[in-house]
Amino acid sequence: MSQLRYRATRRADNGEWQAPGGVLEMGETIPDGVRREVLEETGLIVEPLALTGVYKNMTRGVVALVFRCKATGGQLITNDEVTAFRWASESEIRNMVTEAFAVRILDALHEGAPAIRHHDGVSLM
Repeated sequence: MSQLRYRATRRADNGEWQAPGGVLEMGETIPDGVRREVLEETGLIVEPLALTGVYKNMTRGVVALVFRCKATGGQLITNDEVTAFRWASESEIRNMVTEAFAVRILDALHEGAPAIRHHDGVSLM
């Protein structure tokens, strides 16, 4: 049985490994926003397949929706927002990403109902 692996991105602003993401623009649908953010940060064209989690930063009041996506085109390219890409296993994700962001990736790797979680920006609550 093969081990699930995830491609993580290293943010340019703080050097942390995370999933691509961002803020929706006014009038933009959620699927269109997912496609735009992933394209901007990775160079990949994706199709959102499933909502895998809803995460609220209780300190900042920010709610994030996370989707499992399928790459349909494009090519990975670093840019002003992302300085590197890396394939990582579940155990590697747990070691290289803060808990509040690692759980988003780990939840997306598994089928099932979307997770609903709360955190303080670093740790789950």
